[in-house]
Amino acid sequence: MSLIKKNIMTSFIIDTTGEKIFLKIISGDKEYINNNNNCRENFDKFVKIIFSFLEQNNINLSKIDNIFINQGPGQYTSIRSAISIVKALKISKKINIYGYYSTQIINNNYDILFNLLKEGRLTKNFIQPQYSN
Repeated sequence: MSLIKKNIMTSFIIDTTGEKIFLKIISGDKEYINNNNNCRENFDKFVKIIFSFLEQNNINLSKIDNIFINQGPGQYTSIRSAISIVKALKISKKINIYGYYSTQIINNNYDILFNLLKEGRLTKNFIQPQYSN
């Protein structure tokens, strides 16, 4: 009898539109969450925050299949910083990126993103930010 290794999809959710920078990794039946203050100081070191979070949870960037990024509405600097980093990861690691909006998240339930993806309501590799006034 041969063992078949199950292909586990790993997704990374990034939300920088609120008072906190919200990061969540979902890999199989495991979930990892990190929150940081949404401030200029943290955006100056946002890449370091991302890589520290991945390292703390033993997640290799090359194992991430999808990144979901909140497109807003939110502050210009927060959204642009996050989108720029995610686009760089997409190019360097060939990761699928999907944009979503704050209005699509109900009661902080980010798991709804997977339903939206299945329903075709998230567009792959096409990001259209919405900024607050």
